[in-house]
Amino acid sequence: MPDASAVTAAVLDDLREESDELDLLVAGLSAQEWTTPTPAPGWTVAHQVAHLNWTDEVALVAATEPDAFAAEVDRALADPEAFVDEAAEEAVTALTPQALLVEWRAGRARLQEALRAAPAGTKLPWYGPPMSVASMATARLMETWAHGQDVADALGVTRKPTARLRHVARIGVRARDYAYLVRGLQPPAEQFRVELRSDDGVLTVYGPEDAAQRVTGPLLDFCLLVTQRAHRDDLAVEAVGEDAGRWLDIAQAFAGPAGPGRPPKADR
Repeated sequence: MPDASAVTAAVLDDLREESDELDLLVAGLSAQEWTTPTPAPGWTVAHQVAHLNWTDEVALVAATEPDAFAAEVDRALADPEAFVDEAAEEAVTALTPQALLVEWRAGRARLQEALRAAPAGTKLPWYGPPMSVASMATARLMETWAHGQDVADALGVTRKPTARLRHVARIGVRARDYAYLVRGLQPPAEQFRVELRSDDGVLTVYGPEDAAQRVTGPLLDFCLLVTQRAHRDDLAVEAVGEDAGRWLDIAQAFAGPAGPGRPPKADR
């Protein structure tokens, strides 16, 4: 079994690759293309990158100035529904697309450096419970992939699924109880079995094999579901058991308030 430092380094490598892939997608866009609306209401391609840049910045504060991060939490608590939108809008208003791209590149490089330098066993403050360095890197990868999906959808680009999706799926499974709690619901006591198959046939599994509540489907579809980038009706993710079915209706891999999700294609 690899040691914790090797696991952390591998996740950080995957985070860098995920960011680089999105960078390639936006680097050649014209100023007009940066204003292309994405599936997130009110957000353009520029807003998506601005959000990732901002989140990298606050993650860097959490990693290097944990006491100062408390101020970020206070700002979020003051207006939990709007603080994310406001941060993205502020950057889009202040920076040209090229300046935003340069800032995002520099910021994510600083975050990589800080996370790789963090001592073993470090716990980083965040908007929920404190996170290990590996968990922070996984969360950043999940967000980068999800917002990258918004950009790809806006530009009409189909991205090839990669093995990095296993990180997105893992955080989606681990956030099962959070999806209930953030809605004021009691999470099920029993564990679920989750079986996800990638495009190349690799099976990723979570939970006991004999669990009564089960979720199966393509790895990509599950990741789209838990990041709320597609509606359950448009995906091939299936549930066995009432509790498993209920989870698929509310699943979210991200911290913060319950998201509205995306409407089914038939309703657009």
